[in-house]
Amino acid sequence: MTNPKYSLGTEANRIFMASETYELLKFGTGFPAPNGGSGWLNGDGSLDPSQGVQTWITCRMAHVYSIGALLGYPGAGELVDKALNGLTGILHDDEHGGWYPQINEDGSPTPDKICYTHAFVILAASSALLAGRPGAKELLDEALKTFNERFWDDETGLAVDTWNTEFTKLDPYRGLNANMHTTEAFLAVADATGDNTYRVRAGRIIDHVIGWAKNNEWRIPEHFNSDWSINLEFNADKKDDQFKPYGATPGHGIEWARLITQWALSSFANAEGAEPYIEAAELLFARAVADGWNADGTVGLAYTTDWSGKPVVTDRMHWTLAEGLNTSATLYAATGKEEYANWYATFAEYVDEHLIDHEGGSWFHQLDKDNKVIGTVWPGKSDLYHAFQSTLIPFLDPAVSVATAVKNAE
Repeated sequence: MTNPKYSLGTEANRIFMASETYELLKFGTGFPAPNGGSGWLNGDGSLDPSQGVQTWITCRMAHVYSIGALLGYPGAGELVDKALNGLTGILHDDEHGGWYPQINEDGSPTPDKICYTHAFVILAASSALLAGRPGAKELLDEALKTFNERFWDDETGLAVDTWNTEFTKLDPYRGLNANMHTTEAFLAVADATGDNTYRVRAGRIIDHVIGWAKNNEWRIPEHFNSDWSINLEFNADKKDDQFKPYGATPGHGIEWARLITQWALSSFANAEGAEPYIEAAELLFARAVADGWNADGTVGLAYTTDWSGKPVVTDRMHWTLAEGLNTSATLYAATGKEEYANWYATFAEYVDEHLIDHEGGSWFHQLDKDNKVIGTVWPGKSDLYHAFQSTLIPFLDPAVSVATAVKNAE
């Protein structure tokens, strides 16, 4: 019999996850960096100065503590403001516009302007707006203007990836990780502001993704050339890259499945319209767990596989399990199929046994295939975003982005 704390719909599970929501908020309160923004959290919640102040981490912490403020967590609003101060201060390029990826330990900015980063600025600003934080609307307006002008390719219906710092030279690489977080950000903006333009755009991205996945046995190609031709061998010599690993990433198949389901449930008045998209989401989830779950003789989800589904990087990244919780619960809500409730319980047990640091707080971010803690790709416990969301999304309206869903549930 499954332990009730792992079973969706039980009081035990709700208490388990709600207590984890608060544990995570408590763990991260030391994130503010001295000059604004968020540092990178070490395993004990202190800051790792060698990682500098990174825009995407800052945005994630602004987003998390905006939700914390909506949940009434003491001091959360002031912590959001400290993150926003980084986004309007040291992380912002006042000369060329947009946001640097990072301010290094020596105070110098990392070059380039990255879509992934700018998508997270949109997410952070939309959540801060919902939490009523000062300056959030102005930040959101600027983030959307920059994104629309620099990253959104309206002709193709996808986002480009990387500019140089001055926004004069566009890198030929195109990537789906940035487009996944763009989809998330667009849905968040549509929900927070009521501007449905961004929901429609999210749907355009999703149509591309489903087409590519369908033609590739539901393993999503991640890397592309400037004309959006697929590059299946990208990073074959750097297979565990932090943001652009070689091959298929089962965790992304799972994450896309949730975003597709959310978009479909929010875009169609009738089940008939949403149905093909939810079917696609189910196929993405099924492929990801068939390829990645317990595939190498030990429990857990492999980080990447080759194009035949064989695990390549067998480390376990915490975010893949967080997304597993979210997507299994979302598909259960959308379809009522018991298999998804069973997957949720499987993932919840793994998270409790292997990922939650019951002594030090937060979740271990990277394990090897034998579930021993390592830090080759993700040292420390950089931020709270994935883990935190997975304690909330399974209990909220699956058609609505997490911050708006929390606000609606007040």
